[in-house]
Amino acid sequence: MGLPEEVEPLLCTHMWRTLREMPESKTNRVHLRVAAGDDDLFRSAAAAAHESLSEFLVESGRERAERLLADRTRFVLSPTEWRKFTAALDRPAREIPELVELFRRPRPE
Repeated sequence: MGLPEEVEPLLCTHMWRTLREMPESKTNRVHLRVAAGDDDLFRSAAAAAHESLSEFLVESGRERAERLLADRTRFVLSPTEWRKFTAALDRPAREIPELVELFRRPRPE
C-alpha cells in the first residue's frame, strides 16, 4: 500500500472493525425464556443505554462472545513482532526428517 510498516496493522484493524460494524440484515430469531428478575434487569439496562431490549441483548451477547473467543481468534503484535511473524510465514518451508518419517508411516487402525 505504500504506507509505513507500523501503520499497516493499524489500518488493517480499522478496516476490519469498520466492516464488522456495518449493518447486517437481521433475519434470524432467538427465543429466550428468562426469570422475571432478569427480564426487569435487562429492560432497565436497555432503557438506561437508550437501546431497545433486542439491541441491548444482542450487543451484550456479542461483547461477551467476542471476549470469550478473543484468544482463539485474534492476536495483537507490535510492529516489530509483526515483521518477525510475517518473515517467518514468508520463509520457505524446511524439511524435518522426523516429521517426514512420521507421515510416511501407515495410520494406526
